[in-house]
Amino acid sequence: NSDFVPPAQSPVRLRQVLAIINQARSIVYNAIAVVVSAIKSPVEGLLEILRATTLFVKSTLGSVVTLIDLPGSIITQIGTLAERYAQTDSLCYDLGCSLGAATLALRHNIRAQGCSIIAIDNSPAMIARCQALIDSDDSTVPVELHCADILDVAINNASLVVLNFTLQFVTLAERDVLIRKIHAGLRPGGMLILSEKIHFEDESLNTLFIDLHHRFKQQNGYSATEISRKRAAIENVLVPETLRTHEQRIKAAGFSSFAVWFQCFNFASMVAVK
Repeated sequence: NSDFVPPAQSPVRLRQVLAIINQARSIVYNAIAVVVSAIKSPVEGLLEILRATTLFVKSTLGSVVTLIDLPGSIITQIGTLAERYAQTDSLCYDLGCSLGAATLALRHNIRAQGCSIIAIDNSPAMIARCQALIDSDDSTVPVELHCADILDVAINNASLVVLNFTLQFVTLAERDVLIRKIHAGLRPGGMLILSEKIHFEDESLNTLFIDLHHRFKQQNGYSATEISRKRAAIENVLVPETLRTHEQRIKAAGFSSFAVWFQCFNFASMVAVK
């Protein structure tokens, strides 16, 4: 979402044109975000606001605009990892599937024969909407949707497990148990993909990245009131942890390797292999 910065030696006319493009892009982003957020609730709509805005701007300005699509990048690479790590006759789990973005990324990229997907969410409304999207999708990879608490779901014969911004809503006391259960249910060579909002050990950096994220929301159409309300709604519900804590938990569960493959502001996605 960075502006074009033409080289200092660029002709004045080119620099003026690029400045106009940057201004127009900002207007388009804000306008589309306002329209979409008027239709959807702020809590549910952030991912779809960003995706809708990205698609609109890309289709309008084509390759002229280079975009950094945080949620879309993670979802896309979940699909890429599924193509590589999904094993024959195994299961892939999407724990906390919501509307099914990660589920569909898995479905469109799994190439292993006999592999199927189990998607779990504890919201009946989310499961219903996810089912509608699955029903309209043309992929043939089998998907089972279950309305359940992920803590109550058995993990068996898994080659890939996705926790995409889900663990942060699990109580601190139960996170170790869940990660150990996932490790136990993974096949050798299986992968856990864990995306989370993170906390920084350096409080000054923590404050910086929270402020930058809020600024990012404002640039995409959220009002100060909406940002404040969402922050209040998830306070003490979404409890982020440091990358060090995630790594320690994952290695204590028995995973042989761990890495952070993506980070933007105070959001990160990690992989761990059994």
